[in-house]
Amino acid sequence: MRVLVATAVAAEADSVAAGLAVAGYARLGQESVRRTPSDGPGPAPSPLVRHGRAGHEIEVYAVGVGPAAAAAGTALALGRRPGHDLVLSAGIGGGFPGAAPLGSLVVSSSIIAADLGAGSPEGFIPVTELGFGRHEVDVHDALARHATRALGAARGPVLTVTTATGTAGRAAELLARHPGALAEAMEGFGVAEAADQYGLPVLEIRAISNAIGPRDRSAWRIGDALAALTGAFEKLPAVLESWTTAWERGTTHEH
Repeated sequence: MRVLVATAVAAEADSVAAGLAVAGYARLGQESVRRTPSDGPGPAPSPLVRHGRAGHEIEVYAVGVGPAAAAAGTALALGRRPGHDLVLSAGIGGGFPGAAPLGSLVVSSSIIAADLGAGSPEGFIPVTELGFGRHEVDVHDALARHATRALGAARGPVLTVTTATGTAGRAAELLARHPGALAEAMEGFGVAEAADQYGLPVLEIRAISNAIGPRDRSAWRIGDALAALTGAFEKLPAVLESWTTAWERGTTHEH
């Protein structure tokens, strides 16, 4: 098994790595994937870190914030050498109140670019309806179900946005357009598009750090969400190992 886990930032990657260590995955090494930007502020890009156990390998890489950086970083990481079985977009995110409480985990049933499209007097038009592409990527349903059970998570659509929601009106608008959505973050769709170019299945896992609605930093629980992310990756490797083995044999049907 070889899996790429794409996070946005180093703190998320470190939390994933901590969970993998508990699951018995040893750190195998690291390598640079992305060059330092030629201009502009910000830290140097994080390295891709490889973790392994019993012939299985999970790579963890902080691809950057937002769908564009996520797509580029994921594509670069996948293009280093062939042989991946799966790509995961993982990190913290916002949860819709009443559906995904703080500190809980969400597994995607689909990954939706919620603000990719056009405005109009009649309302928002998704890019799919404009005829220019797609705004939704499906995930492997059986894997999503297995992961949901193993993690004690909720399962539903996860939205990708380029501007984090900060008002009640915007939250209501998103839910009206995407009934049943559980969470939002900023990288999933970019990761999914890159994975699709390599013919790889994708899944998004989010630990909820804040409620989607009026921006209130005092109510954020980032530490709790990162701890939940670590807990998820203590349990997830066993699911991934069994699933990728079954997938290679063509026996991933739901039981």
